[in-house]
Amino acid sequence: MPDTLTITKIAGRVTVFQLAGKLDGQTNETLLETVRQEQAAGMRFLLLELQGLEMITSAGLGALHNIYKMLTPREAIEAWEKEKHGEPYKSAYFKLAGAPPNVYYVLNIAGFLSNIPIYPDSQQALESFPQ
Repeated sequence: MPDTLTITKIAGRVTVFQLAGKLDGQTNETLLETVRQEQAAGMRFLLLELQGLEMITSAGLGALHNIYKMLTPREAIEAWEKEKHGEPYKSAYFKLAGAPPNVYYVLNIAGFLSNIPIYPDSQQALESFPQ
């Protein structure tokens, strides 16, 4: 059976994608293309709900990195760096929620949680986005 990734969109002020399945070399482009289309349609804020994600590979991490770069304005990072030199910038535009322990572990050891905020549940994540 081929690797699959299911993306369920919940529209709102913050776009939410519920991910289920595997985020790997065979599915990362599906996620990236979905984000590109939504961004072209005007999406500014994105929350990825990871509860249904069974696994993430280095290719999946690459997709998250590319999403971070697509959605986080360079000016925001530069302004942060001027004001809080040396402190890691946490994206106000792209956040994660509800990662299963195995996915959280990979995100953590890969250093992604330094710049991409992660929350235990979607409600806390949604409340953290700028008004």
